[in-house]
Amino acid sequence: MIDRLFAASLLAFSLAAAPVALAKDAQNEAPAAEAPPKTPSAGQSAARERQKQCGTEWRALTDAQKASQGPKWPQFWSKCNKRLKGHDKA
Repeated sequence: MIDRLFAASLLAFSLAAAPVALAKDAQNEAPAAEAPPKTPSAGQSAARERQKQCGTEWRALTDAQKASQGPKWPQFWSKCNKRLKGHDKA
């Protein structure tokens, strides 16, 4: 008897959930209107250029030089970014 109640409740639940699942699938299949690509702000463009320049400098360093500059990219990037921004106190 418990098996029949369980089966009946499971069937009722699956039938009740089916329209919701179908509606979600229909929403996912609807073609989304593509937004035009946003142009980066002046600050974002400047940050990207600094990152490219620091990356070029990082790749040009030897392993020994990297160890003296800071053994990992985040530390090097922080110092280089400050230097390129003009905030370096040294």
